[in-house]
Amino acid sequence: MADAESISRNIRRRRTVKPKQLSDRLVDESLIREMLENANWAPTHGLTEPWRFTVFTGEARAKVAQVLVAAYEEVTPPEAFKPAKLESMRTNPLRAPVLISIGMKRQESGKISELDEIQAVACAVQNMHLTATAHGLGGFWSSNAAVCSDQMKTFVGLEEQDRVLGLFYVGYPLAGWPEGTRTSVDKKVDWRTE
Repeated sequence: MADAESISRNIRRRRTVKPKQLSDRLVDESLIREMLENANWAPTHGLTEPWRFTVFTGEARAKVAQVLVAAYEEVTPPEAFKPAKLESMRTNPLRAPVLISIGMKRQESGKISELDEIQAVACAVQNMHLTATAHGLGGFWSSNAAVCSDQMKTFVGLEEQDRVLGLFYVGYPLAGWPEGTRTSVDKKVDWRTE
């Protein structure tokens, strides 16, 4: 049986660590495989297991950057175009030693709602993120328009009815582990007994 105290500590220690905050220290493949295996044990309505992941390391990260740059240029209206954002599309994939595309494979029958499938994938990503945290790895789930574009969907081999839900950047933090804060849960919960 898992130690409840250590599980709670790991959940509360989990942090978003953005690509510019990650070192170039390589991540052992066995850790990535453990993250993916734990993702695979997420809850899934109707046992559809809709999560699909593509792992990018080494030179493959530059190909992701190319897709993101092209997608950003295509999907961004001129009035919203930001050169700094374009540059981050070009550089962020190279800052993290590991990128994992997060995909949702739609059930062919459509019996299970798309929302249920998206929520299952989100649970899988949380499992990945908590596993990363347990090994001292930072993670960042990016879900901007370029990342979730049709170009990225084609690039990772998903079909028309499927969706890319983001990129998960993984690596060791450059500095110490980031601090986190939350407002009291009491402000977010309404207890009812009758």
